[in-house]
Amino acid sequence: MPDLLIVYHSRTGGSRQMAQAAFEAACAEGSARLLEANETHWPDLLDASGYLFCAPENLATLSGAMKEFFDRCYYPVLGQIAGRPYAQMICAGSDGEGASRQLARIATGWRLREVQSPLIVCTHAQSPEAILADKVISPEDLARCAELGAALGAGLAMGAF
Repeated sequence: MPDLLIVYHSRTGGSRQMAQAAFEAACAEGSARLLEANETHWPDLLDASGYLFCAPENLATLSGAMKEFFDRCYYPVLGQIAGRPYAQMICAGSDGEGASRQLARIATGWRLREVQSPLIVCTHAQSPEAILADKVISPEDLARCAELGAALGAGLAMGAF
């Protein structure tokens, strides 16, 4: 059965909640795995049929741990996962566009096929205290994450991607 790999990084809990919601919904539709970025290795990418990447935006770019995952895994799978579907979710304090663009450029290098526009959840955390605080993602935003996970899981299970 095709397997959706959800890779995430979270320091304050927002991205973790988003990834978990997507994972639970994806499992209801097919086969999915949820891995933290620092626990994900290039064979995990080869074993999957599609991907959902979920990360916070830090200083207008991907979090360092998520970027390190891409740095570590990029060349070992280059040319071997081309054409596979992917989507992304960004947890941001403002617009999330910088992280989303960076992730899309990496996916383009791998020749992945974007099957859904980026889902960006804005927490509006702007002060140092709010940025460092544990995040609570709204039920509405978690529902959007679940919808994306379900769609990816179902699409892979049906062979639509």
